[in-house]
Amino acid sequence: MRLGYFTNQYPGVSHTFIRREIQAVENLGATVFRYALRPGLDLVDPADKDEKGRTRYILSSSATEIIRCLIKLLLTRPHASGKALLLAIKIGWRSDRGLLRHFAYFVEAVVLAQWCYHDGVDHLHAHFGTNPATIAMLASQLSGIPYSFTVHGPDEFERATLLSLDVKLKNAAFVNCVSAFGRSQLMRWSPPDLWPKISIVHCGLDAAFFEEPLKPPPQNNRFVCIGRLSPQKGQLVLVAAASRLHDEGLDCEIVFAGDGPMRHQIENSVQQAGLKNKVTITSWIPADKIRAEIAAARAVILPSFAENLPVVIMEALALGRPVISTYIAGIPELVRPERTGWLVPAGDEIALAEVMREVLLKVSVDQLARMGLAGRAHVIEHHDCVKEAMKLKRLFEVKPQSCLHKANRPTPRHAKLRH
Repeated sequence: MRLGYFTNQYPGVSHTFIRREIQAVENLGATVFRYALRPGLDLVDPADKDEKGRTRYILSSSATEIIRCLIKLLLTRPHASGKALLLAIKIGWRSDRGLLRHFAYFVEAVVLAQWCYHDGVDHLHAHFGTNPATIAMLASQLSGIPYSFTVHGPDEFERATLLSLDVKLKNAAFVNCVSAFGRSQLMRWSPPDLWPKISIVHCGLDAAFFEEPLKPPPQNNRFVCIGRLSPQKGQLVLVAAASRLHDEGLDCEIVFAGDGPMRHQIENSVQQAGLKNKVTITSWIPADKIRAEIAAARAVILPSFAENLPVVIMEALALGRPVISTYIAGIPELVRPERTGWLVPAGDEIALAEVMREVLLKVSVDQLARMGLAGRAHVIEHHDCVKEAMKLKRLFEVKPQSCLHKANRPTPRHAKLRH
């Protein structure tokens, strides 16, 4: 099977789950073509740098190539082109991005459709229900190639009507959600007759996490918080909680492994709290160093305001470290209180400080190890990228009745060359 994978930025420092999924699907025998609007920034992982060389970028296309693709599609598939343009206008009216942006999506979809046609793609899959799903849907309309997409949230759920998620679901072969919570949110914004199209395939981890020998939790006072430094991640609450403990005379070390738009605010907050010598921001670091940071910590903390099902929690549990997080969205599907970690109300620095105090003073290393093992067992069962890729591949192989039959599609160029 020949698959096209599309998203807005690929590879990306916070999108390693897409790379793992693609590689797992390829290992099952599929041929995967990587397409994106643009590459991600600040790539540090060698695997991401390798993926960049294997990906085609629409926004790197020359004006000549774009015009050629437009003319070719208008001449060979005028009816499909008209339908796709009308669909872009329809969802553009509903969107906060406006019609002009959706005309740009249409042009980008023309290029994507031509690339998929040229490469003989059987199925196009997009990650994220935002502009990647829009462009993939329009490319499907233009080419007759069935498409699907994975919704990650939380942005898609907050802007569901503006993003026309119901329209995208209606035109898709299927839509994948990465958690039960995510599926419930998509069900909330779509009519019940479309619910059978909604599947759950979790984000998964590769063998690097499952084959690495577990290290016992360290006898230290160190916590690590991994991820993009952004408003939705709630890192300022963690700084406030650490400040409370510091004022009580209970010091702890905090490592922020990541970077992002909130960095300066976090640094200022750390300075004002007198925690400069207790808090480290690593910037973006490669996967092996992320695993080392997790192993060196007593627990992983994710004080998020908005999420779906964070991959970093899977990574922490797979490496035998319990997690302190907030009971929002899909997080309780992974973090089970007193079994694999602790949950606190989002935004509650007092509750977070109380749990951190408990972990530092009352929870033994043996108890931390038992919680880590329980979390690891759950992740191995439900978040192995090989098992999840098998589910996804089965979905790709189902021929949707709603899409154009293969006989009605133009013959791919790669097929012509074989004759």
